[in-house]
Amino acid sequence: MGQWLSWLKSNEKEILTILDDLSKKAVDVSEELVRLFEDINNAKEHQTKIKKFEREADELTRSVFAELNKTFITPLDREDLQRIASKTDDVIDFIEGISGRIISYNILSTPPYMLEIAKELTKATKEVEFMISKLGNIKGQKDLINHCRNTSDIEHNIDDLYRTAVGKLFESNDPITIIKLKDIYESIETASDRTVDVADVIEDIVLKYA
Repeated sequence: MGQWLSWLKSNEKEILTILDDLSKKAVDVSEELVRLFEDINNAKEHQTKIKKFEREADELTRSVFAELNKTFITPLDREDLQRIASKTDDVIDFIEGISGRIISYNILSTPPYMLEIAKELTKATKEVEFMISKLGNIKGQKDLINHCRNTSDIEHNIDDLYRTAVGKLFESNDPITIIKLKDIYESIETASDRTVDVADVIEDIVLKYA
């Protein structure tokens, strides 16, 4: 019986390691997005790197779900782990979508406030990475609540920047530019929302287990 239970729990570490790797990809893509906006003349090169990270993240997300599907006993609630993987992957997908829009919309200069928003988003992904790295030893980690709140505060900062940026955008008389840039602003704002989704799941976990 003991050996059987040991087999059931054998891939706990594997699941958490994959999640940790996935969160690192979120940081990688957010940092590369910052570099794209700092160096928009070479946007295609940065978008190629982001696309590579996004594909690697998709593989990691599939691996999380595969491991969960063959595991009867999970270190944390199965649904919580699925949500963390899914929402983290969403962050990465939205960032990849932003980089793709920069190319397809032929954006030749960094939109106002976009670099600042991207830097704030990177802070949020780093909070996500830190919180996920602590899931393997969740007991006694009540201080993670502060990091959940930090993520929410960052999201509020991004919301403020988003509203300012869109407000300035509508001062323009160029409807095509308005449509293009508003789409990009909305995508990066949604990416920040997804980091809060991850933080909310982790806060629930902390309240249940810590």
